[in-house]
Amino acid sequence: MNILFAAAENSWGGFFDIIRSELPHHCFKATGNFQIDRLKGVDVLIPTMSAVTKDLLNSADRLQLIQQCGSGLEGVDIEAAKKKDIRVCNVPTDISGNADSVAELGIYMMIGLSRDIPAMAQNIANKKMGEPQGMSMQGKTAGIIGLGGIGKALIRRLKTFDMRLMGIKQNNAERAKKELGLDWVGTPDEIDRVLKESDYVILSLPLTPESRDIINNDTISFMKKGAFIINLSRGGVINKDALEKALDQGTIAGAGLDVFWEEPPEPNDGIFRYNVISTPHIAGSTDVSMNGIVKVVSENIRRLENNQAPLYSK
Repeated sequence: MNILFAAAENSWGGFFDIIRSELPHHCFKATGNFQIDRLKGVDVLIPTMSAVTKDLLNSADRLQLIQQCGSGLEGVDIEAAKKKDIRVCNVPTDISGNADSVAELGIYMMIGLSRDIPAMAQNIANKKMGEPQGMSMQGKTAGIIGLGGIGKALIRRLKTFDMRLMGIKQNNAERAKKELGLDWVGTPDEIDRVLKESDYVILSLPLTPESRDIINNDTISFMKKGAFIINLSRGGVINKDALEKALDQGTIAGAGLDVFWEEPPEPNDGIFRYNVISTPHIAGSTDVSMNGIVKVVSENIRRLENNQAPLYSK
């Protein structure tokens, strides 16, 4: 089968070479960037961060499977794919090790912002010792927006920091509070309370029409003056102008960003003038998660070969 990987060969921690070695009897091709020109002759598409539109799908003549190498499918027109009998599958974060890896990076950002890593580097350069004084996470409140696989992985780790934990969940908020052992859980309509009370707001929800710009000028104004916001979701859940304004005016103290409004972001973007810790969309890119993702993707391609239903179909 012809399998198209919509990225450069060396992206995503070498995923392309690993999956190709797992399935050596198939023909793999990488686009070289996050752009797909056409799908003629392609049996399996691994879209990564590329848009898969209705028009693009109309160029497919033998496509059977769109298999994401992660969980995010917001760029795929799933309904258009279904109409063409093309299966669309992802790799859930909680079964691959991806959620645990993302949670680890989220905690790195929380600690880095709390202890002011940028100032530490500057003080070392200036031979200035004993500063800055950091902020301990112990006794503080973390508000987790989205209690799926990543949210749950964060909760397990943050409990060891002796923090007060709040959450927002789309459905069954009270049940989630009991099952996860949180101090409070509300629905998206109650996000203002989490923002008002949290020292750290962590975004780990999927990007949907409802969640786009969930952090905007109105909602960000509820946050504590010294609070931090950390985005482990998708860039679109935060309104960029609102975040930049809040950082500029000191409404919040800083931000941790693994995802952006356009990727890759411009290195000279004004957002980086502020107290921002940024990483290049690599929260889930670890040895553990890579092994888990390759296992699911290769299994689904084998299932396609054997006329079996793929796993985690949408």
